[in-house]
Amino acid sequence: MTTRSLTGARVAVAAAFFAQGFVFISLTTRLPRFLERWGLDEVALSLLLLMMVLLAGVGSLVAERTARNVGSAGTLRLGLALMVVAVPAITLAPAIGVFVGGVAVYGVALGLVDATTNMQGVDLEHRYGRPILPSSHGYWTTGGISAAVLVLATGHLSPTVGAFVAVVPMLIAFAPFLPHVVAAPRVAPGASAGDGPVQWRPIWLVGTGLVVFYMVDTTAAAWGPVYLARSFDAPGNLVALATFPYLVTSIVVRLAGGRLVTRFGVAPLLRVGAVMACGALALVALAPSWQIAVVGFTILGAAVALVAPLSFSAAGRIAAGTAGTANAPVAGTPAGPAPEPARARTDTVIARFNQFNYVGALLGSVLTGFVGADNLRLGFALPAVLVLALVPLAPAFARGTLKRSGDRPVTRQ
Repeated sequence: MTTRSLTGARVAVAAAFFAQGFVFISLTTRLPRFLERWGLDEVALSLLLLMMVLLAGVGSLVAERTARNVGSAGTLRLGLALMVVAVPAITLAPAIGVFVGGVAVYGVALGLVDATTNMQGVDLEHRYGRPILPSSHGYWTTGGISAAVLVLATGHLSPTVGAFVAVVPMLIAFAPFLPHVVAAPRVAPGASAGDGPVQWRPIWLVGTGLVVFYMVDTTAAAWGPVYLARSFDAPGNLVALATFPYLVTSIVVRLAGGRLVTRFGVAPLLRVGAVMACGALALVALAPSWQIAVVGFTILGAAVALVAPLSFSAAGRIAAGTAGTANAPVAGTPAGPAPEPARARTDTVIARFNQFNYVGALLGSVLTGFVGADNLRLGFALPAVLVLALVPLAPAFARGTLKRSGDRPVTRQ
């Protein structure tokens, strides 16, 4: 593959990550308005989020199967198209049944897009031979920041303004994704997609870390605005500040993630981040004012920013490593495409690995709501303790290497 086509493919993947972050944050920062409009309490919201997370898991499984036949980019288009349907249904719903139906459709779309963007991101990382996923997830954060700015600017307007959010996934869904990142080879059901069995034990360890991250991330994204509104009576147009600074510090770290990993190593970064995250969540839970809570969310964004991209990167390396490393790139040149069985196996592993995402989201969205039903401070205290699990799990994220000239690793422990 030429450097030019690799660049074009990277732009396409970045656009998809951007759309996912833009839509997700647009909806979560409007949760207080939806709660008020439909008269929902924290328990009802938890059940609604439970439905969405379970359907996202279904969408991820569908992505695994669909990608074998139409490619991951074709499946990605399907997910983005479903978002175009779901967002107006959620924001313009004339009755609560339509609102719930829109959330259900969005849940499936969420799973499809999550799985396929990471499939393509992992493939690009292997072709480049250096860390790409941190910056790719950074574009998700860029989309989230753009959405938070939009909510801050339009918070005083009718919630129906949110329907215009659907324009972003619509434009990207019909953009020309390059064929080099579309094709995923067809694999017979039950057949091995590579040269040997997948090493699931290390993938489970990394997946546990991903569960912890999404528990923290979903707690901040889904409950942060509600926390500011309900616990501190923050002005309605400012509740997005629970999300905005979290995303700003997150994007700074993610865009620098490749250089940070190369310089300091995966495990040390994750251990330091876990301790910082614990302190940040404790600050949120004990905050005497909404301004102090916002400071906690700001620190939290930087602390956990690299967990998700490094986990998908590790899962991809572990999956590809069992199929060999014959396609390591030469310095200054892009790698050739992975052998078809290895690419198929990696796509399958990433789709299944993505399920850890929803376990964490389930804990973050539902458990936080139930634990904090009477006092949301307790809901933030729980992940403050559990995030420390990343300290012993950190070495699992450093398994396998991306290699350049002379088999010199560009990721290290």
